[in-house]
Amino acid sequence: MALHPLADRFAAVAGEYERGRPEYPRAVTGALAGELSLAPGARVLDLAAGTGKLSRALLAAGLDVVAVEPQQELRERLAVAVGAERALEGLAEAIPLASNSVDAVTVADAFHWFDHAAALAEIARVLAPAGGLAVITTAVDWSGASWAHELGSLITRLRPEHPQFDGPRWQQALAADGSWEEVREVRISASAPAHPERIADHIASMSWVAAMPDGERAATLERVRRLLEQGTTPAQLAVHYALGLTRLRTRAG
Repeated sequence: MALHPLADRFAAVAGEYERGRPEYPRAVTGALAGELSLAPGARVLDLAAGTGKLSRALLAAGLDVVAVEPQQELRERLAVAVGAERALEGLAEAIPLASNSVDAVTVADAFHWFDHAAALAEIARVLAPAGGLAVITTAVDWSGASWAHELGSLITRLRPEHPQFDGPRWQQALAADGSWEEVREVRISASAPAHPERIADHIASMSWVAAMPDGERAATLERVRRLLEQGTTPAQLAVHYALGLTRLRTRAG
C-alpha cells in the first residue's frame, strides 16, 4: 500500500522534523501508562513512529517499545534513538508483528495518514485481549509570540486539502468499527523551549510545506524566517497534548 503523497514528503525533512517538533514530557507517558494500566516492562507498539520522539519517551518511562515506521530516512533516525532491534519497517495497514503480541499501541499525530478500517483491523490483531490504544494529538500554542496571528494565517492559507483537517475523524472510525470501548480523552499542557530556528524547522517539517515546489518552498520559509526574526519569541511556549484512549472490547464467550 502506498503512502499518502503528503506523508511521503516527511522523508525529505527528517532533520527539520527532529529539530522542530515538540518532545513528549513524562506527564504524557505517565498518563498514558496509568490510563491504560501499563506496568513497567509492558510491550508497546509505537506506530508510524517517525524519528522516535514518542518511542524514546516511552522507553524512558520503562516500557518495552517496538517502533514501526515505513520511511527509511525517518527509520534510520529512529534506529539511532531506540536501537535498530526496536525499529521495524512496516505500515499501519500491515504491521510486522505477531497477533496478540503487544499490550498497547500508540499513534502520535499520524492516524490521519492511515486507511482507518485496515489500520484498526491490524491494530486489533496485534493487541493482546483488552489491549489499549492511545491516539495523541500535539499542538504548539504560539499565542505568546508577536508573530502568532500572521504566521498562523499564512500557514492556514497555504495548506491544501489535508486528511488531518479535512478528512473523517479517527473517533468516527473507532465507533464504526465496533470493536472498541468508548474513547476517553486526557489533556496535558507543558512548556517547551522556543526559539526562531526551532519554529522555522517545525514549519519546514509540515507535510504540505515539504511538498511545495523547491522555489515556492524556499520563498515561503524565507518569509517565515523574516516574520520570526522581526518579531518577539518567548523563551518558552505551551504545548498541548490530547490523548484519546480506548481498549479493545472484551468478547463474550
